[in-house]
Amino acid sequence: MSDPDPSSPADPPLPLASPRTPLQLSFPFLREGSRVWERERKPPQPGELPSPLPTKRTRTYSATVRAKSGPVFKGVCKNFSRSQGHGFIRPSRGGEDIFVHISDIEGEYVPMEGDEVTYKVCPIPPKNQKIQAVEVVITHLNPGTKHETWSGQIISS
Repeated sequence: MSDPDPSSPADPPLPLASPRTPLQLSFPFLREGSRVWERERKPPQPGELPSPLPTKRTRTYSATVRAKSGPVFKGVCKNFSRSQGHGFIRPSRGGEDIFVHISDIEGEYVPMEGDEVTYKVCPIPPKNQKIQAVEVVITHLNPGTKHETWSGQIISS
C-alpha cells in the first residue's frame, strides 16, 4: 500500500450542514408570534394589548409631561397579572377598561382585583387612539384578600 500523493488534489471537504432547516433572517427580524414586525396588519381585536407595549422607559418626554399635568381619575382594578406585567382598570365614570403596565404602578403593593386606584392617562402610540393608565396609586386595598408586596411578602387586608 502506498500513501496518496500529497501533491494530488484530494476530494474537497463537504460543507457542514445543520440537521435543522437553514436559518433565514430578514430585517426587521421576524419571529413566530411577534406582533411588532408582522408583514400584514390585522385590525386590533377588542381587549388586545398594544404592541409594542408602551412603558415608562419607552414613553417620550412630552407624553410624560402631558400625563403628569392631566387630571386624576378614580377606578377599580379589574385584573392584574404580575407575571405578564400588565392589567386593566375599570374607570369609576364608566367606559372602556384602561390598560395599565407594571412600570406605571406606584407604591409597595401589587394591585389585586377590587382594589380602588387613582391614575392619570396617557395616549398609547403610534396612533394615540387608546389610552393607558399612568401614575397608578392604590388608594384602598380590597378587604378580605391577600395582597403581595413587590418584594414577595403576603399581607392579609
